[in-house]
Amino acid sequence: MTKPLVAVLSGAGISTDSGIPDYRGPNGLWRRDPEAEKLVTYEYYMGDPEIRRQSWQMRRKNRTLKAEPNAAHRAVAELEKSGIPVRVITQNVDGLHQLAGLPGRKVLELHGSARSVVCTKCHTRGPMEDALARVEAGEDDPPCLECGGILKSATVMFGERLDPVVLGEALAISKACTVFVAVGSSLQVQPAAGLVGVAADHGAHLIIVNAEPTPYDDLAQEVVREPIGTALPALLHRLRAHACDA
Repeated sequence: MTKPLVAVLSGAGISTDSGIPDYRGPNGLWRRDPEAEKLVTYEYYMGDPEIRRQSWQMRRKNRTLKAEPNAAHRAVAELEKSGIPVRVITQNVDGLHQLAGLPGRKVLELHGSARSVVCTKCHTRGPMEDALARVEAGEDDPPCLECGGILKSATVMFGERLDPVVLGEALAISKACTVFVAVGSSLQVQPAAGLVGVAADHGAHLIIVNAEPTPYDDLAQEVVREPIGTALPALLHRLRAHACDA
């Protein structure tokens, strides 16, 4: 029997055990400090040098680049290593799925990566660590070394569109998968949340793992409210055992 194709849509909740706060949960960053949203809003960032300076300081203090994968990330990677086809569609920018051992070609980063920077003028890319080293050395708003343009994190800021190629691949996976696991996402941000409905419409077995209710709970065959760090490894172990028995 053909092994199931498992698609995992991961949101901020999968990374909170790694010390990265979520954004829209009850204690999320945007609820605690709405002004912080300006630092990751494209219009403000491009138009205000002071916003850029504050944004670079925020990145310098950010724990994302120092975070390590947790049990949930490792469980996803272990499922893939077991021979079951796995594709991850993530709303996160932390790169922890790859650090856990999942091949980069099997991870679609809908919102880009905080581990890289991109020039808004010539589109040259480079490591975030190099840009932050320049900030540490005294450059409060480091320009592109190639053309002098404005550098930004290679993430999708508020006010920017998702990469249509990445989104197209995510749609194709959502249509093709047999099991779709949405984990740690409020499923309130489109178009990412809509992938859940696409998967359900195409016959996937839908599982939602999230502490709070989501708009798509009624479509799911299973809804899990337990902590992700223990619930997801147990769930994926069960999927693996079921696939082996099939």
